[in-house]
Amino acid sequence: MKMSNKVSRRLQRSLIVFPALALAVTVGCVSSSGAAPSPEAKKTTTTLKKKKVVTTTIAKGVVGANPTALSVLSAIAVQNEYKTGYSRSFFKHWIDANGNGCDTREEVLIAESQSKAQVDAYGCKVIEGDWLSPYDNVMHTNPSDLDIDHMIPLKEAWDSGAWNWTAAQRQTFANDLSDARALIAVTAGQNRSKSDRDPSNWIPPQKSYICTYLSEWVAIKARWNLSMDQSEFGRIKNLLSASCASATIAPWGTTPASPSKSATTPITETTIPAVMSATTLAPAVTTAPVATTLPTETLPKVSPGAWCAPKGARGTSSGRTYLCATTKADGSPYDDGKARWRQG
Repeated sequence: MKMSNKVSRRLQRSLIVFPALALAVTVGCVSSSGAAPSPEAKKTTTTLKKKKVVTTTIAKGVVGANPTALSVLSAIAVQNEYKTGYSRSFFKHWIDANGNGCDTREEVLIAESQSKAQVDAYGCKVIEGDWLSPYDNVMHTNPSDLDIDHMIPLKEAWDSGAWNWTAAQRQTFANDLSDARALIAVTAGQNRSKSDRDPSNWIPPQKSYICTYLSEWVAIKARWNLSMDQSEFGRIKNLLSASCASATIAPWGTTPASPSKSATTPITETTIPAVMSATTLAPAVTTAPVATTLPTETLPKVSPGAWCAPKGARGTSSGRTYLCATTKADGSPYDDGKARWRQG
């Protein structure tokens, strides 16, 4: 099964929640060093031989030259992150936005399967398919081996400006099916390795995917007017300049409205303005909020001792607050290095 089929299935996802957003969103990555083709994908439960293909095609109807990832990066605001008050519960997911019985996770699995996904009609549960995780070039047939990764992790989004969004805007971001770059099915272990880290601390081990990964990261940050801290910006710029200077970002059909605390309605087809051009991508500069303006959503209920992500998240159980951490309360690390819910 060629990668073009995977791309076309990912593009179908843009029609699930926002029918009007029919313009395909893809990212092409061209390495100036002329990188060799990816190695043959690893297998899980099948003997299919499939290879990772990095180059993609632009859908018909896209007009004009695509800006380079470097040019879009230069328009993103660089400022310190706001690291206070985050809770994963502030980004409600997974939801069934169009009421067809399939939540966002199942929609992504259906869209990205390289073969027709097998779906249990009762409750829309995907039970089998063929997925290629681009982070590690591993083929999967069991959906339980996959996580749906937010290209921009939810905590990263919070620290970069989402603290100033409404709950409706955060929900839209967390379930964004209008841009195929926003959510992606990947090997669960890779998603948990990435956690909430930006490219200054984590990039995919599959080297042939790095240009695409960085371009998609830049595209989502620009589209949602999210900032970057200095280390994040610097690492991305260095990597793009060294190996991906010609990597381009395909334009998206629409762009989210600028986040505002005064907004009371979710982002919809009618509230999203026209696409920004490469010369108008500069995101709005935000300032840190005062403590009294932080969201007041209830912390999620958790299972003490269970594995968790992202590190630093908080939850409750039996009236007590728990912290997602890789260390015990006494500061000693867990033997397996994985994060667990502990009191904190």
